[in-house]
Amino acid sequence: MIKLTSGNFDELSDIEVNKYFQNMLKSTKDYNWMIESDGITIGHISLNKRPKNWYETQIVIGEKEYWSKGIGGIAINQSIQKAKEENITKIYLEVRPENLRAIRAYEKIGFKIIKHIKYPNNPNLPETIRMEYDYNKNKV
Repeated sequence: MIKLTSGNFDELSDIEVNKYFQNMLKSTKDYNWMIESDGITIGHISLNKRPKNWYETQIVIGEKEYWSKGIGGIAINQSIQKAKEENITKIYLEVRPENLRAIRAYEKIGFKIIKHIKYPNNPNLPETIRMEYDYNKNKV
């Protein structure tokens, strides 16, 4: 799963993971939600404030047995609905080009491929695809 996300292959301790999530809870400009299924926390989704009133959405479903079940799509649609309620109108995400399953899911939701972004100084994440959500073409 990690190879499809940040590209950071360093193992994290439970303390580091806890600190990461505690910092998220302190944020006053970002939105963060846990994803649950069958009463089990299986992932995380966020809307993170970026420059020029853009928000980047990031989603991770860490439990592989819950992949390809539509749960991620439901979570993204719910976060888009929350964004609409908060008058957030510019949402984007970045995805690895080889993550075709995710790209298809994002397109189905209403994200459009905008451009490829190169990260020449990051050997673990050399390229991503930027996708943006178009509120004018999609009804939430």
